[in-house]
Amino acid sequence: MTTPPRWDLSNLYLSLDDPTLTADMEAVKKSIQEATQAFETKFLPLLDPATSLEALNHVLNGYVEDANALELKAGKIFSFLGAIISTDSFNKTAEQLHSKMAIAMLPLHDLDVRISAWLGALGDRLDKALEIPGPAHDHAFRLLEMARESRFQMSEPEESLANELTLSGGRAWGDLQGVLTSQKSVDFELDGTLQTLPLPALINLRSHPDAGVRERAYTREQQVFEELKEPLAACLNGVKGEVVTLDRKRGREDCLHSSLVKARIDRGTLEAMLAAIDDALPMFRRYFQAKARILGFEKLPWWSLFAPIGEVNKEYSFDEARELILEHFGSFSPELAEFARGAFEKHWIDAEQRPGKRGGAFCMGVDAVQESRIMSNFDGSFDQVITLAHELGHGFHNYCAYKAGKTPMQTNTPMTLAETASIMSETIVFNALLKTVSDPREERAILETTISSDAQTIVDIYSRFIFEKAVFERRKESTISADEINALMLDAQRRTYGDGLNQDVLNKFAWTWKPHYYSTQLSFYNYPYAFGSLFAKGLYSVYRERGEAFVEDYKTLLTNTGEAQAADLAARFGIDIRSKEFWEASLAQIGEQIERYIAI
Repeated sequence: MTTPPRWDLSNLYLSLDDPTLTADMEAVKKSIQEATQAFETKFLPLLDPATSLEALNHVLNGYVEDANALELKAGKIFSFLGAIISTDSFNKTAEQLHSKMAIAMLPLHDLDVRISAWLGALGDRLDKALEIPGPAHDHAFRLLEMARESRFQMSEPEESLANELTLSGGRAWGDLQGVLTSQKSVDFELDGTLQTLPLPALINLRSHPDAGVRERAYTREQQVFEELKEPLAACLNGVKGEVVTLDRKRGREDCLHSSLVKARIDRGTLEAMLAAIDDALPMFRRYFQAKARILGFEKLPWWSLFAPIGEVNKEYSFDEARELILEHFGSFSPELAEFARGAFEKHWIDAEQRPGKRGGAFCMGVDAVQESRIMSNFDGSFDQVITLAHELGHGFHNYCAYKAGKTPMQTNTPMTLAETASIMSETIVFNALLKTVSDPREERAILETTISSDAQTIVDIYSRFIFEKAVFERRKESTISADEINALMLDAQRRTYGDGLNQDVLNKFAWTWKPHYYSTQLSFYNYPYAFGSLFAKGLYSVYRERGEAFVEDYKTLLTNTGEAQAADLAARFGIDIRSKEFWEASLAQIGEQIERYIAI
C-alpha cells in the first residue's frame, strides 16, 4: 500500500472482452427500444384530460421503475469504460466501446426530451397524480423538475439532431482536450536526473518544496501549453460555441441560466455569495502578501502560490496518508472512518501517477454495485493527502444515499451540494490536525495548507467564473484566438488576486487543463466549489455548536441532496443561503485563520 494503488474494477466487468459487458450493452439498447415503444402506446394517450389520475399514476410508476433500472445498467457500463479511459487514454478499445455506447444512448436522450415535454403538458394533473402513494410519489421532486425544464426545449426534431451532432461536436472537442493533456509527456530534470513526466505530474510540481524546481516546472509548463494552445483554443471555442447556440435556441436567459437550474439555486443566491467573496478579496491578498514575505519575495509569483510552508512539506507515503485520514475521520464519525477504511481495503482508489492518466481527481458513484471509485494523482504532498480526503468525502456522500436505498433518480445531486461532503471531509482533517499541534511553526504549516486550499476554492474559482463569463460573452460574437483567451484569463486573475501576486508572473494558461471548461454539460462548473466550501464551513459551525447530535442530521442531509432545492435543505439547519450575511460569516472563519497565520 505504500506505492499508490490502482483501483479494482473486477466486480463491474472482468475486462473489455467480458461477455457480460457485451450482453449488458445489448440489453441497454433493447430497453431503450422498449421504452420508446411504450411512450407511443402508453404515455401519449394519457394527454387526454379524461384519463383517470389512477391510470396516469400507474404509468408514472412504471416509468420511474424502468428509468431507474436502465440507469443502473447503463451507469455501470459507463463507469467501467470511463474508469479505463480516465486512467489510460491510450486504450483505443475502451474509447471505441465508450463511443459505441454513447451512440446507443442517443435514442434515450431523444426519449428524455419527449418525456419531459409530456410531463410539462400534463399541467395540474401531474401534481395530483403524484399525490397518490407509490414510486412516482417517491420521485415527485425529480418528475416536477423535469416538467418545469420542458419549457426550455427545442422541438423534438431539433433536440434529436442536437443530441446526435454533439458526438462529433462538443463532446468530440472535450475528448480531444483530454487526449492532448493526458498523453503529453515532458522531459524534466528532477533530483539530478532527467525524467519523462506525464503532464499532470509536471503540474503537481507546483507544490514542490524546492523553489528552483517550482520555477523551472512553471516555465516548462508554460512552454508546453504554448505548443498546445492552438488546438486547445479550438476545443474551447467548439464547446462554448455549441453551448451558446443551443442555449439561445432553447430560450435560456443566458449561458448561466442552465447552470443555476442544475445547481438548484436562484440568481439572487449566487449574487449574494459572489458579493461577499468580492468584499473578502483584500483579506486573501493579505495572506498572499504574508506568504511572499515568508518565502523571501517582494511579491508572490504564481509558481510559488502552492509552495509548502514549514513542516508539512514532508513527503507522505500512501500508507501514512491513509492512516492520517482514517484517524481524523474517526474523530468526527466512526461510520465515516469505517467507510474510508473499506475504500482503501477494497481497492476503490487509483492514485498512481502514470502516462495516459488524466490530471486532477474525481470520485464516481457506481450505483449498480453501490460503491464508489476514486481517481487521484498522489505524489506524497500534503495537498494530495487532502485531495484524497476530499474525494473520500464524495464517496461517503454516495454511501449515505446507497445505505438509505435511494435510486439513481433520487440521487441526482447538483454540484453545489455535491461538494458539501468533500469540503466537510477536508475541514474535518484540517481542524483535527490543528488541535494536535503546539509548535507555532507547525501550526502555520497546517494553516498554510488550509488557507491555500480556501484561496483556490474562493479566489481562484471566482477568477475562473469571471473568465468563463467573459468567454461566453465573447464567443457570442466570434471565435476567440488563443492569445485573446490568455488575455481574458489574465484579466480575471488580476481582478481577483490583485496586488496579492506578482502581476508579471501569473498563469495565462490556467484555462488549458481544467476538463470542466470542455464539457457542454458543465458550464460554470466553478462557483459550485466556492458554494460547497462556504456552505460546508457554515455546517461545520453548526457541528461545533451541536457536537455529536449534528452527525445524524448531516448524514440525512447527504442522503437527500438529490430531492430538494439547496435553500430548502440549508433551512433545515437554520441557514439562509440567500443572505449575504451567511456567506460573510463563513468567510470570516477563513479571515480568523489568515490573521493567526500572519501573527505567527
